[in-house]
This record gives sequence, C-alpha cells and structure tokens, in this order.
Amino acid sequence: MSITVLGFDFGLNRTGVAVGNTLTGLATPQAVLYSQNNQPDWDGIERLIQLWRPKLLVVGMPRKLDGTDSSMQETILKFCHELEKRTKLPVQTANEQLSSREAEQLLKNARQAGRKRKIRKEEIDQLAAAIILENWMHDYAHQQQL
Repeated sequence: MSITVLGFDFGLNRTGVAVGNTLTGLATPQAVLYSQNNQPDWDGIERLIQLWRPKLLVVGMPRKLDGTDSSMQETILKFCHELEKRTKLPVQTANEQLSSREAEQLLKNARQAGRKRKIRKEEIDQLAAAIILENWMHDYAHQQQL
C-alpha cells in the first residue's frame, strides 16, 4: 500500500519540509518554513498538508553521536504534539543524526560536478528533510516485510 508522507527537519529558525511516497521510498525537498516569534509557520504547514494530503507526518529527532538525547529533544517533542493536535494526523519521529551534514555534502558534490549556485542553508534544510524521510521510509518498508 502506498501512502504520502510529509517529513520535517525542525529547527528553531527554519524547518525544512519534504514529501515522500512509501511505494517508491523516495522523498523530494519541498519548502523551508520560517519561524516567527518563536513559533513554527503553522499556516505554511497547513498549506503543505492541504496540497499533499499526507496520511502521516515524520519529524526528525536528533541524537548525539554517542546515542544520547539532544538538547533539542524536548522542543521537538512539543512541536510533534502540537503538529498532531493541529493536523489530526499521526506524527512519528525518525532519527535525523547527521542528516544536515549528509545534505550539505550532497550539495557540495553537486557543486563540484558543475552546479553554479552557492549552497544556501535553506537547501540543506529541505534536503535534510528528504533524507530523514527516505531513511524513515526505508525502515517502514523493512517493518512491513517482517
């Protein structure tokens, strides 16, 4: 069964968003939403949900390299709870360890291969959301086969 999923790389200033489909296991960067007055862009999130009609939302949860909780965990859990409350959609968290670093490296590789534009933080956030979502979908597909 195929479901559409939105993935979020939550940040205090910017949140990268990607959309994916569990049938293909692929995710595409979609947008960067900017927080205002220490609040996520709830209107922007609602617009993306109306556009893509996902059945599930996935939020990246950072962990330290030693596997312990990140200082952002409590903030992200609050975001997840509010996201679920506002959208009435199930929200899951996914390990996002090193996703931003991986995204930045992929963009640097593209630049070395001839890409002209300078790498922007917004691009890293969007691509990190896609990486988080693809990793989650890989785990989801594996669980479905068990």
